Amino acid sequence: MITVTLGMASMVFAVGALAGTLGSLLGIGGGVFLVPFLVLWMGLPIRAAVSISLLTVIATSTVVSASTAGSHQINMKLGMLLEVFTAAGALAGGITAQALSPHTLQLLFGASVSVIALVTLSRLNTRNVILDPDAEPGELGGRIFDPETGRTVTYRMKRLPVALAGSFVAGNLSSLLGIGGGIVKVPMLNAWCGVPVRAAAATSAFMIGVTATGGAVIYYGHGDVIPMLAAPAVIGVRLGGFVGVRLAARARARWLKLLLALILLVVAGSMFVRAL
Repeated sequence: MITVTLGMASMVFAVGALAGTLGSLLGIGGGVFLVPFLVLWMGLPIRAAVSISLLTVIATSTVVSASTAGSHQINMKLGMLLEVFTAAGALAGGITAQALSPHTLQLLFGASVSVIALVTLSRLNTRNVILDPDAEPGELGGRIFDPETGRTVTYRMKRLPVALAGSFVAGNLSSLLGIGGGIVKVPMLNAWCGVPVRAAAATSAFMIGVTATGGAVIYYGHGDVIPMLAAPAVIGVRLGGFVGVRLAARARARWLKLLLALILLVVAGSMFVRAL
């Protein structure tokens, strides 16, 4: 039984606020930052860290979705389609996690994040926008306002089978690792499926809340959630989420991708050190 002190709760709140800012800025949820902190610095069992993280991912999703809905950055049709496959993967991951050792989960976390960081770096200078105002977005594409050009741009969805398969994997990793699935969806949609990084981030943020709910229920049922740490983490993430949404509206797409890749590499390295 873990005894929670005021200092521990305060530290989790502060890190939650930072995780919420970065998570909402990049559309990946705060779990990718919060899980390593809870495991490496606070010594929590990884299943307890993942369960807390999933609750904060739900909080991040509500903040970003509410803040970006009016700007049409969220592709609702695409998001709902992909979420069917993501939710299925999340339920499978929540069950699988109970059979895997903490060492295996940590290695899987580091390997997954490393691959995604390298994919993101390979696409730093690629922008998936069509400047022609008369271009048709297609069935699952869309139009968003691009602050870098100061105009509304069009994008088209490509390689739908890749997006569906990737969404299932994202859901599985979400429940296994407490990362919300956004670290898979945002680079995947941007690198391979023709979706601009801002639209990918907003759509991912919309989906990750539903994804995390499926896994969180299973962890809660197994008694992995520590309420006295989950509460300050969720509050911190919600406050940080509002800051991240405002920063995202001003940042350049290239810098968003670079920040995402660098953070993921640092986090992956930390988890590898912990596992070895």
